[in-house]
Amino acid sequence: MLIKRIQLGLIHVAVAMTLVPINSTLNRVMIKELAVSATLVAILASLPYLFSPIQVAIGSFSDRYPVLGFRRTPYIVLGLLLTVLGVVLSPMVAYTLPVNWWAGVLLGVMVFGSWGMGYNFASVSYLSLASELSGEKGRSRTVAVMWFMMITSIILTAIALSHMLDPYTPEALQRSFWVIGLVALILGLLGLIGVEKRNTDAIPASEGYSWVVMLRGIMQNRQATLFFWYLVILLAAILGQDILLEPFGGQAFNMTVRETTRITSIWGVCVLIALLVAGALEGRVNKRIVAAIGGWSALFGFVLILVSGLLVNQGVFYSGVVLLGTGTGLSTVSNLSLMLDMTIASNVGLFIGAWGMANAISRLIGTVLGGVVRDVVTQFAQNPVTGYVVVFAIEAAMLLVSLVMLRQINVGEFQSQVDQPSIVERATIAGDV
Repeated sequence: MLIKRIQLGLIHVAVAMTLVPINSTLNRVMIKELAVSATLVAILASLPYLFSPIQVAIGSFSDRYPVLGFRRTPYIVLGLLLTVLGVVLSPMVAYTLPVNWWAGVLLGVMVFGSWGMGYNFASVSYLSLASELSGEKGRSRTVAVMWFMMITSIILTAIALSHMLDPYTPEALQRSFWVIGLVALILGLLGLIGVEKRNTDAIPASEGYSWVVMLRGIMQNRQATLFFWYLVILLAAILGQDILLEPFGGQAFNMTVRETTRITSIWGVCVLIALLVAGALEGRVNKRIVAAIGGWSALFGFVLILVSGLLVNQGVFYSGVVLLGTGTGLSTVSNLSLMLDMTIASNVGLFIGAWGMANAISRLIGTVLGGVVRDVVTQFAQNPVTGYVVVFAIEAAMLLVSLVMLRQINVGEFQSQVDQPSIVERATIAGDV
């Protein structure tokens, strides 16, 4: 089973690898080097989250309609191909936009849309496959292996990109994206070899809920409603900086593309360490305390980052990145546990779907809001650094609001009714490739 877990991890790694060039490198090049609107970059980067509701339909469709007896493999392959196509063509979007805006926008929607569709096809399919292959008792180990490999791959991909982009040239950017895309495709295909057995037996379709039904069900319970909006605000703040951190480093400190790409590896190492620490604390320290520590760490991280822009101090900036990564890791584990506590036994599918919906909404809001605010403030202040500082200040304020909301969340009334979802469902909730 260890071999199969590693293979599943390789599929997870392949999809995660394609995200790194787009979110940690291309966004910086588009915003700083090519002066593309951060709002447009944010909208393009948010397409995967706009498409996220189709995951329920994809999972149900693959249950009903296997291809040559395989229910997951064909959809994973399709997802891999679309994500790789998206990442290798994305530099073309960046260099087309300054020359022909309308053609660039059209191409951008197609290319980033390809990546977004591929992400949703692949992720729901390989998580379903992991669930089916591992069994109830083995799922925790499977997902632990998958997550560890995924975070490690993000760190290594960022380091590799920083070397391939030194010095930065358009040709080096295109070449590096092709290399990452091809390596991701090879690793993903290696992970698929023999991992799924052909089976023609009928599988009952899994229960699914529309977004309207999930939202209506959540709003009937005050504590669930509070927790839903707590998640939206918290995650929008923590994850909304994804497309802005590297461009900020370039414009505030004149960091090279290689240096800003390394930010992702530093952040990833801090997240990984914090995940391990939070995992060790689980059961020993109250999860709300760990969640609060994570939230405060991320908040102070944003404060240091915005102060670094005002002081033009690179050391303060890196300290902020470390705190932000640490806070993200601590928040991830503790809030996943809180999600499970806020899941009622009689409506497990509805609540799991609702927390996943909160994740998608928060990413969409955080990404688009960050890009729009940055552009608007920059236009008025005539200083791009001011735009970033205002965004980071808003995200710090959102974290403060979420910490106030956290103090009001009471899971006691849910404890007697909790039906623990599978570990794979936890990974689906997290939604972090």
